[in-house]
Amino acid sequence: MTTTPLPATINGSTVNLDVDPATPLADVLRDQCGLTATHIGCRNGDCGACTVLLDHQPYKSCLVPAGRAAGRAIETLDGLAEDDTLHPVQQQFWDHNAFQCGFCLAGQVLCTLSTLRKNPDATDDELTDALAGNLCRCTGYQQITAAARAARTHNTER
Repeated sequence: MTTTPLPATINGSTVNLDVDPATPLADVLRDQCGLTATHIGCRNGDCGACTVLLDHQPYKSCLVPAGRAAGRAIETLDGLAEDDTLHPVQQQFWDHNAFQCGFCLAGQVLCTLSTLRKNPDATDDELTDALAGNLCRCTGYQQITAAARAARTHNTER
């Protein structure tokens, strides 16, 4: 296995990891960075549990070779809270009981956040479309969409 340096910014911190550039980004984040909110579910991009933001856009990190993340800003669910204060989007998911096991939470929260950063007044349909690539086996989606809609009224820039 040949490794190469991976310079990136992960959750606001500059890093330079040695990785096999073909290794899925999800594995690098979990195994080398300890960012365990990036879950690995299906490994084929269907479930969304491994979603991260690359340069503010949602990507399923099980499908992204780590080498493609070089020089990019990577945001994970692990990096949203500040100290003991949840990010406003996370807080809405908490307030609306929008998760049970939490396995799908990274995809749900990060897709909501990315959409609201682009358009703080996103319509219900736009939010529903943003969440469409994320599977949840626990909640039935009503609480998830309610949380995403409620997050519109909160500052998502943190």
